[in-house]
Amino acid sequence: MTKRALKRQLREGSFEFEGYADDPKIRRLPVERPWSPLGANDAHRDQGYVKTLKAKSEGQQGLLDAIDAKNLVLALGPAGTGKTYLAIAKAVEALDAGRVARIVLSRPAVEAGESIGFLPGEMEDKLAPYLRPLYDALSDRISMKRVRALIAEGAIEIAPVGFMRGRTLNNAFVVIDEAQNCTYGQLKMLLTRLGWHSTMVVTGDPNQSDLLPELSGLGVVAERLEAVPNIAVVRLKDQDIVRHPLVAEMLGVL
Repeated sequence: MTKRALKRQLREGSFEFEGYADDPKIRRLPVERPWSPLGANDAHRDQGYVKTLKAKSEGQQGLLDAIDAKNLVLALGPAGTGKTYLAIAKAVEALDAGRVARIVLSRPAVEAGESIGFLPGEMEDKLAPYLRPLYDALSDRISMKRVRALIAEGAIEIAPVGFMRGRTLNNAFVVIDEAQNCTYGQLKMLLTRLGWHSTMVVTGDPNQSDLLPELSGLGVVAERLEAVPNIAVVRLKDQDIVRHPLVAEMLGVL
């Protein structure tokens, strides 16, 4: 008898399980309450949990406190310190709490050391590889189904730096990622986009720029803004790295 026939007999009640009750190798399946990973209604399936946002180092806690206290925060630090993740997590938290009406995410469209040439497709397709890290961080906080819905509604906007000129971002949580690949003029333009009831977090590593050293403006901008009392400049260290321990060891010698 095939497995399908046995399952049908068990489901319909014609299979007598009592004859095998003494055999410890045979257990009856819980057919009374069938379970499905899709849930009762797949049409409204969504991520059923919310990850607790918790700092893993003193530097990360300082960054979270600065975002809560200031409207403009610059987060500088090496790779793996959670700069982008924490900024986007706080943006999603603010959107869910109703403190802002939208999230605006931006990063420069700069290749990491090599040119990838001309990409096919429309504008969104061409920019997708550059903006992929922002999608990854968003999908870790909320489901991609909701991300797509919020993007369609305009509650989440992901755009390259070149499309930010001339805008005023009111009632928004703005995250500027990979700011070490922005020139001084670009950063000045981005920082002056801040509008009423908005928060802006600028993240980057001045030591990991894909531009020529004299072109990157993040280090200069951070030094000048540290003197402004209403702006927070958080400098994360190697001990704040939360990736594989080898990342911190490599950055210590490279």
